[in-house]
Amino acid sequence: MTASLEYFLAPQSPWTYLGHERFVRLAREAGAPVAVKPMDLGRVFPVSGGLPLAKRAPQRQAYRLVELGRFSQFLGLPMHIQPQYFPVAGDDAARLIIAVDMRDGPDAALKIAGAAMAAVWAQQRDIADAQVLAQLLAECGLPAQRLDQAGEPAVQQRYDGYTQQAIDRGVFGAPTYFADGEMFWGQDRLDFLARKLHS
Repeated sequence: MTASLEYFLAPQSPWTYLGHERFVRLAREAGAPVAVKPMDLGRVFPVSGGLPLAKRAPQRQAYRLVELGRFSQFLGLPMHIQPQYFPVAGDDAARLIIAVDMRDGPDAALKIAGAAMAAVWAQQRDIADAQVLAQLLAECGLPAQRLDQAGEPAVQQRYDGYTQQAIDRGVFGAPTYFADGEMFWGQDRLDFLARKLHS
């Protein structure tokens, strides 16, 4: 029986970027459907003990940069560990991912999500800029009207719902994956997720 996957993500998260393509590949190889669930980390962190980057202790901030560099090199993924447009609000990109998911399906949502992450971490682009989001849609071959549709109340309602789901289910950071209800936090846990999918 094929596992059911849920993908709680934040498009501005470096760790989500580092795991994204591997996660998508795992899901496809397993034939597992993915529910793509962007969430608002600004609401998740306060109830789960997390802190925004700027409020973390200096030694934690410094080591985070070391780890980003290590994983980028190990995975062979291009990455600016201190990109020009970061910190950046991820809400508009998150809503765009949801709007695409609602009309074009999860594969398209995964594609635009990956493009948004790469825009921040590999391409030095500002995903809080509507013009950049429009460019990403075009680059992904997706309809331009998705950007306007991302502002619809139904999209915000779904974004709020995914965020509340994350809080209710004990999610405390991005990325978080669920396979048949079992939680895996962090791109460095994808090996465990792979074992779950093939068990």
